[in-house]
Amino acid sequence: MNILILGGGGREHALAWAIRQNPKCDRLIVAPGNAGIASFARCASINIDSPADVLTFAEEHAIDFVVIGPEAPLAAGVSDALREAGLPVFGPSRAAAQLEASKTFTKEVCDACDAPTAAWARFTEAAPACAYVSEKGAPIVVKADGLAAGKGVTVAETVAQAHEAIAQIFDGEFGDTSVVIEEFMDGEEASFFILCDGKTCLPVGTAQDHKRVGDGDTGPNTGGMGAYSPAPILTEALQDQVMDRIVRPTMAEMADRGMPFQGVLYAGLMIKDGQARLVEYNVRFGDPECQVLMMRLGGQVLDLLLACSEGRLDQAKVTWAEDHALTVVMAANGYPGEYEKGSVINGLNSLPETSFEMVFHAGTKDQDGQVVASGGRVLACTGRGATLAEAHQRAYDLVDRIDWPQGFCRRDIGWRALPH
Repeated sequence: MNILILGGGGREHALAWAIRQNPKCDRLIVAPGNAGIASFARCASINIDSPADVLTFAEEHAIDFVVIGPEAPLAAGVSDALREAGLPVFGPSRAAAQLEASKTFTKEVCDACDAPTAAWARFTEAAPACAYVSEKGAPIVVKADGLAAGKGVTVAETVAQAHEAIAQIFDGEFGDTSVVIEEFMDGEEASFFILCDGKTCLPVGTAQDHKRVGDGDTGPNTGGMGAYSPAPILTEALQDQVMDRIVRPTMAEMADRGMPFQGVLYAGLMIKDGQARLVEYNVRFGDPECQVLMMRLGGQVLDLLLACSEGRLDQAKVTWAEDHALTVVMAANGYPGEYEKGSVINGLNSLPETSFEMVFHAGTKDQDGQVVASGGRVLACTGRGATLAEAHQRAYDLVDRIDWPQGFCRRDIGWRALPH
């Protein structure tokens, strides 16, 4: 098969790495890709948010299957254009992608199917939003209604912080004109990934992300500073509860609305006292959760994605090893605020690239034969082992062998689960 993956971050590097291991993959193209992906696949420069450009490229290069990595092409309707042309594609329709693209849409769906989630309200002007916060008090959660690359959420510990976050959103920080304000939910957060083909839902893994920039879960939220899989808190019993009370009712509601969901559903959950509530949905693999999931799934992921796109999930099965994976994100100094681009990263060539140790590139490019940083989150050093401690050791061994003074990482990834 000739396969095209859309995207150029750590998630897409991990997807490409896993898919390349499957013998069904004859030729692999990633658009735009990055310096790490370029070592084993062709990278192409196309506008991945343009349905017409992606379709033209796929037809010209005899592509048999398209995997859409990030959310923006989904929200732009790329999957719709490919399906209409009869080209197999992994990723939900533009209408179904509203589960991520609109916080309001998701909340309305949850209300309609009685899926447990935080109490909420939506505002299109700053003054009433601020008044609502003042009435409810803090802690409280302020979210930009649309896509914000993981950065449009503020867990405000004071009313003043919430007012500041509201002002930021209405000042156009995230290109949004509305805000969703939610009840603060305490507990332990975890991520649950489920493949859905419009009829069948197949769980494919659990993970725990570390959103805050600093050790001890301090500082502002980021797109993710590290993750590990599996998440011990998501027991089989709790996974069954989430499927029965949240995921399947959501999928049924989407089908009733005439927008059946086909792709991966990423359920962000808050767990307390043995009960799970939905924090948010994403409609693509998380980053950096994808890195640990792909490390554990390997080449079978292509078969699973194909079964999902062809409506055959009722015949599919996930084969899990009794193992653990952990990834540590190395980010550019200053992230998630302003950061410099263009610093040279040394030491990558001497690192192992195996099913137990991999450095996935997120924000890199090749410049005159050197790998340079081109984004905020730059590398994801990923280890796999029989225990979480072993995976942790392998991941941080990779971190410590990379020579990049302009980068930093958290040193406590996995801290919740390691003592157990």
